[in-house]
Amino acid sequence: MIKQSIEAVIGACNGKVICKGIIEYINGVSTDSRRIEENNLFIPLEGERFDGHKFIEVAKNKGASAILYKKGKHIPMEGLNNVYIIEVEDTLKALQQISKYYRDLFSIPFIGITGSTGKTSTKDMVSSVLACKFNILKNIGNLNNEIGLPLTVFNLDNQHEIAVLEMGMSNFGEILDLTEIARPNIAVITNIGLSHIEHLGSRENIMKAKMEIATYLGDDDYLLLNGDDDLLRTLKNQKSSYKKIFFGFSPENDIYPKNLMDLKEEGFTFDIEIDGEDHHFQINQPGIHNVYNSLIAIWIGLYHNMTIEAIQKGLESNIPSKMRLEILKLKDIKVINDAYNANPDSMKAALRVLEGVEGGRRIAVLGNMFEMGDFAEEGHRRVGAYSVGKIDILITVGDMAKWIGEEAIAQGIKNKVYTAESNKEAIEIIKNIIKKDDVILIKGSRGMMMEEIVDYLQERS
Repeated sequence: MIKQSIEAVIGACNGKVICKGIIEYINGVSTDSRRIEENNLFIPLEGERFDGHKFIEVAKNKGASAILYKKGKHIPMEGLNNVYIIEVEDTLKALQQISKYYRDLFSIPFIGITGSTGKTSTKDMVSSVLACKFNILKNIGNLNNEIGLPLTVFNLDNQHEIAVLEMGMSNFGEILDLTEIARPNIAVITNIGLSHIEHLGSRENIMKAKMEIATYLGDDDYLLLNGDDDLLRTLKNQKSSYKKIFFGFSPENDIYPKNLMDLKEEGFTFDIEIDGEDHHFQINQPGIHNVYNSLIAIWIGLYHNMTIEAIQKGLESNIPSKMRLEILKLKDIKVINDAYNANPDSMKAALRVLEGVEGGRRIAVLGNMFEMGDFAEEGHRRVGAYSVGKIDILITVGDMAKWIGEEAIAQGIKNKVYTAESNKEAIEIIKNIIKKDDVILIKGSRGMMMEEIVDYLQERS
């Protein structure tokens, strides 16, 4: 973060100075008292199970030069001398307001990426390509929400030339809040799936919520849309103030692959027609969704006047985030670690990857998918039906994942389905059935913490 005056911070969040400090600036912002550095601003947030206001004194003792607090909260003023104490109506809103002020200090291009699946892998691929020419800022890990995105923006400094920001959501208005901060010049919607249908009720509503990312796009800005998505392609003939670019496999799209070759776990090769001439590209990640991601990255690279060679180098050097279709080649087995999160669409994508990996038996260890609401049973059963013919053994983990197994049995998988209530129980099943050359997919929603199973398999090796 570039050093900011306390006065500017107060103005950005409409704060009221309760106690004046001795340091008139901040050089960083933190919501975690454990990570406070000298002369940071500490913003305590509240949640269902935590209250950052309890750690104000800790933040002061670690060197914070300024501290926000929510109006009406009692804080121990006697221990906070020589530090700016600033009262605000809402600390989360203040975090976002300060972040918006800070973002507006930079005139660099901003790219915003959302979608039901593929946000992180697209962000990683776009960033890998652009990093071959530019100094890039991107979200670290899953810092893509109402807290994470503002904190990411505070990492901007004068060296950065482009920001690539992933935006997550679970309800209406959340993408809009993030878009108000980031104000992207290029926005991307990867697809419209079933994530968060519990809150939004239908895919149509999910698209409506995702489309909030286009709210501030102007005449010279672009919205990139998946033209193979049945809902997003309906936007083709709708008028808009911004320009629309459609990507996908159909030649009706603005950018699409030709001569696609599936290299299984080694990735894909394909050609893209650019200025009337075909150019060859390769990606090293399995999963057809990564071809979609690469189309986005290639278009954005070309838009920023990158050479074909630089774009290809960026695609080849892309390293996906952890626990996202990581293929681990262990001593005598292969493990596909896709334990970060799950919904029906990403489950199907992972099963397609499992089907294509070379090895012996294909074992899918699939856990609960959360945030499905009334669609939970149908969503799990769809995955169970899809798994038939693609796997040799199925292990389900959790109460809802049982529906995956039930449907797989109903669709023809016999005597090859195991049910576990917990990761520990799943590990015991794996211990009893595992064989040399097995390929094992591990996938479930974040709350299932299925990386515990991956850890066991790694330790076993």
